[in-house]
Parts: sequence; structure tokens; C-alpha cells
Amino acid sequence: MSREVRFHYAKGTLRQPRALMGFLASALSASVGRNGYYIACSWTLVEAGYGSASVATLLAIVSVVEFVASPLAGAMADRFDRRLLNITADVSRFAVMLVTACALPYLDLFPAVVCSAIPFALCDRVALTSSQSMIPLVAGGDLTASYSIVFLVTQFGCLAAALLVGALPNNHSATLMFVLPAVCFLVSAGSLSCIRGGSASGERKVNGLVLKIDGRLVRLFAVYALLYGGAVLVSVMGSSFVFVEQKGTAADFALVEAAWSAGSLIGAALLSRLTGTISPHTLHLMVLGLTALALVALVLLRAPWTLTMFAALGFLYNLGRVSVEVTLQSRVPDKALGRAKGAMHSLAVGLGFVIFSIATVLGDQAFPSTIFLGFAVVLLFGISALSINVARQEGDP
Repeated sequence: MSREVRFHYAKGTLRQPRALMGFLASALSASVGRNGYYIACSWTLVEAGYGSASVATLLAIVSVVEFVASPLAGAMADRFDRRLLNITADVSRFAVMLVTACALPYLDLFPAVVCSAIPFALCDRVALTSSQSMIPLVAGGDLTASYSIVFLVTQFGCLAAALLVGALPNNHSATLMFVLPAVCFLVSAGSLSCIRGGSASGERKVNGLVLKIDGRLVRLFAVYALLYGGAVLVSVMGSSFVFVEQKGTAADFALVEAAWSAGSLIGAALLSRLTGTISPHTLHLMVLGLTALALVALVLLRAPWTLTMFAALGFLYNLGRVSVEVTLQSRVPDKALGRAKGAMHSLAVGLGFVIFSIATVLGDQAFPSTIFLGFAVVLLFGISALSINVARQEGDP
């Protein structure tokens, strides 16, 4: 689907290229801020001696917030101006991180981080849903190429966040780790503010349009949930994997994050070449299967070869995620896109919450590599279920 999008100024019309550049600048800076926040939370908790269970608890709380907020954020994105929603969420995320940075010297680390994660996750979900729902409106052209470009930029932001944390001196304060990424949200809000005019969502009427979820969407949601589960598993266990099993430092953890981001860059870039040569469902099953193999390899390999597997996981995650996003856009009308994304993410964070709960209960009793292996088995069962479901539907008269 291709469309020409115009943003109206009082003095004239802003065409697509300038709007796209502003949107990409916002996506890049917001990605640095968002990933910088979660990297800062994960590493400061582990470094302070709270262990992987604290990270799992934190992300379980985030999952509950996102599970509740995702449908609401999707409905808001379909009803209100997506650009203004994004700007509001960016400013709110900046405020939350700044307050957190100021409070850390005076409060215990874990309660302070948890209290900041709740409003941050709420604002973050509104920002991500509104931003991703804007992609078809500001990008235009080939849908696969547009999504690939946006996610490439986003992964550059992930990589920049990892490098930013790794570049900080070893004796830096936790406050600094929160202040620097916070500024990126102001840059993001400023970039979107330069795009005068709405995303065409402010005049959208959604009461008469019902989101219809059929079997194909359910399968798509399931694929996204499994991909998301693998990604958050790396987020939960990655720091402990480096700290406990590999005896690494903050710089080593930053290398893991950088390897993941570098692989994600390649994954987003490769999708456009695969489009048309392989069906989305087949591609999704391949990605899930290879992800399971990469998780198993983490159990067998040692540093620095494990960096290759983290890069492979990032590659597979972004390849699958961009494919799911493009497929979803092709099957859902723009006026219902926000709600579809909200429903899809709710299912994903539901699975994520189960993962976090298991990690919290196990605590440090199980090695991270063992948990990686367990999730690989879950992926294999998921692939089997998805394949059987498709075979049954194709066999129905």
C-alpha cells in the first residue's frame, strides 16, 4: 500500500521526505534513551548485588504495566493525534528518568528503580504504539523498505545506548547512567515538534470500525509473542550471564548489548531482500527454529564466541519482528492498526510475564544458560503447534 502523506503548515504543505527525516531522528534518539534506561536498570541492580532475580522482578512489573497499558495505548493511537501522543510520552519519559536520577543518591536502589519503572513503562508503551502506528503515514513507498529503514535506525539507537554505557568510566555513578539517556527523549520530542501538523489520526473516526481477529492474526500474534519472549529473556538473563557465568564486567555486558544490536541491524536490512522469495509464515518458522538453535549454542560456547550467538539472536529477532510488523500492516486497516498492535503486544507481554516470574522464582538457583536452554525447548514446541495449526486449516474444506 502506497500513499502520499502531507503535513499542513499555516504557510503551506510539508511533504513526506522532511516528515520522514524528523520521524527517523525521533526514533533514533528515543531508542537511545529507552534502551539506555533499561541497560542502566539491569546493570546497576546486578552490580549492586541484587542478582538476576531483581532484574526479572523489575521486568515482571514492567510486563504487568505494559499488559494493562497496551490495549489502552492502541485505542489512543487510533483515536488521537499520534504525533502529539508521542511527544507527550517523550517528555514524560524524560521527567521520570530525571526524577529517578535525582532520587538514587537518597533512596535504596531497588525500590527507586521499581518506582520509576512503573510510570516509565506506561509512557513507553504509549510512545512505542503511537510511533510504530505512524510509520505507514510518514514513510510511504514500499512498506517493507519503510519498516526496515525505521527499525534499522532504531537498532542504531540500541547500539549507541550500549556503547554509551560501555564508554562510561568504571567509577561512574548510577545517576549519570540515567541522566545521559534522559536527554535523548527531549531530542526525540523536539524532532517530532518540527513536524507541524498531525499524523492524520486526530480526525480519525473509529467507532464504526471493529478489529476482526482471525486465525491468521492469532498465528501472527503467537510468533510475535515467542520472538518477544526470547528478546526479554536475553534482557533478563544477559547481565547475569556475563557477570556470573563469564565473570565479566560492565564493559563486557555492553559488548553483549552491542553484539545484539549489530545483529539486529543486519536483520532489518536483510528482510527487504527476502520479501517475495519466501512466504511470511515460512520465514517466521525458520526464525523461531534458528533462535532455538542459537540459545542452545549459548550453553555450549564460551566467550568471546558467545558474542556471535548474541549477534545471531539480535539478527533473528529483528528479522522476525520487522516481518511480523509488515505482515500485520498488510492485514489490518490503518484505522485499527493501533488496537491491533496493542492486542499483539498484550499477548507478548503475557508470555514475558511468565518468563520473568519463572526467573524470579528460580533466582540464582539456575544458571542463565540453563534457562536459555529451557526457552529453546519452548520455541520448538511453539513451532510444532504453529505448523499443526496451519496444516489443519489448509486441510479444512
